[in-house]
Amino acid sequence: MLDEKTKKKAFERIAAIVGADHITRHKTDQILNAHDAWPLSEAKLRAGEMLPLADLIVFPGTADEVSHVLIVANELKIPVTPVGGGAGTCGGTLPIYGGIQLDLKRLDKITEIDHTSMVVRVQAGVVGIDLEEEVNRYGYTTGHTPTSLRASNIGGFIATRSGGSMSSLYGKIEDLTLGLQVVLPTGSIIESKAVPRHSVGPDLRQLFIGSEGTLGIITEATLRLFPIPEERRFRSISFPDVHSGLEAIRKIFRVGILPSVVRLYDPEDAALSFSMHFEFEEGHCMLLLAFDGDLKKVDIDEKKSVQICLEEGGSDHGEGPSKRWWEHRYDMYYPSRLTTGGYAIGDTIDIVATYDKLENVYHAMKEVMEEEDAIVMSHFSHMYPNGGSIYMIFFTSQPDAETAWATYKRIWDAGVAACHREGGTMSHQHGVGLSRSTYIEDELGSSFNVLKTIKDALDPNGIMNPGKLGLGVRE
Repeated sequence: MLDEKTKKKAFERIAAIVGADHITRHKTDQILNAHDAWPLSEAKLRAGEMLPLADLIVFPGTADEVSHVLIVANELKIPVTPVGGGAGTCGGTLPIYGGIQLDLKRLDKITEIDHTSMVVRVQAGVVGIDLEEEVNRYGYTTGHTPTSLRASNIGGFIATRSGGSMSSLYGKIEDLTLGLQVVLPTGSIIESKAVPRHSVGPDLRQLFIGSEGTLGIITEATLRLFPIPEERRFRSISFPDVHSGLEAIRKIFRVGILPSVVRLYDPEDAALSFSMHFEFEEGHCMLLLAFDGDLKKVDIDEKKSVQICLEEGGSDHGEGPSKRWWEHRYDMYYPSRLTTGGYAIGDTIDIVATYDKLENVYHAMKEVMEEEDAIVMSHFSHMYPNGGSIYMIFFTSQPDAETAWATYKRIWDAGVAACHREGGTMSHQHGVGLSRSTYIEDELGSSFNVLKTIKDALDPNGIMNPGKLGLGVRE
């Protein structure tokens, strides 16, 4: 936390930049902004624990205002935590060292749609659903539809390397981002040209995509657009086990088919998600598929994919489970007794691996996490020609807060260690934030020193989102 003299000085100087109506130090605002959707932070709040608060919350309206605020913060050596929609699940926006939370919600303009190049230029604070609905009016889609689409924004997508439910066809946000505007910790504003490919040195866009506010603040982006598909068709196939389902997925990609949705639910997750609405064999997995494109292409892709699934021992369940998932995919954001009763806590470790390792990672993680008093269920999603991700979802309920938080950490430690041991990577789309920061050196190995060197060069005073990505931890 800042001393009163520094806080007063910062407040006065920043109020002159953004206007007195766009800076606050009210306790209510500080408490509301003290957490994101990280399950541990939410569970601690429910248990009555207080989280670290920012000293000031600032709402800039332009990239120039962001620049001038960072100049003040850098001069006074005040920590700055960027905030988007607050829908992150890893504690990436928690102001653990106090200071300034820079809330980007006023950067909410869609500045240009280029119909010739099929790109859109958009400010970082635009909410995902607002962008999607706007480009839909012109016959386009962003192809980026994470479950948090109605609660998260463009800057957050890019800062955490977000993935949407249709990433198998359209790609993750790093594939969709052609250009960026970024404000560095010193206040300098830089831009990368919005081009599909280049050969002018390293791609510096990728330095800031996934940087989680530790290297600068993303204020604007140019994103790819796609025509809304003529047809979107759903199909559902059950399998006797995870292995046969994964083999079917691998072979679908191998023949060159790119479904828009590929989700394989293990027996526990399938039972929870579908058994109340559809009949299928107890103990079986459920594969959800969707196909986008013109009618002829969808016909061919669907027919060949179903053929492959049946050859791998699958049973066809039509469009029902898949279409129902699509229509109810936001329901998970409503509270449930699994996550709000007593000292109950649940979370997801979203790992990624190549096909030769994916099944081993799944079994290894499930085994060790269940040994730590967790209920574990999983689905494979965001699948690609070379591998894919697994959502390792767990729940635990304990008699008191101390036991609950300790059990939660043991589950995470065991799960991530098993993931690394079997050759997986600990995050596919949710980022690192605070929750995974203690594992990042094991994940990156010797290359972590390269990341630290870049951080020191761009942010010599260590003001940008300290403690996240394992960087800028203060004494």
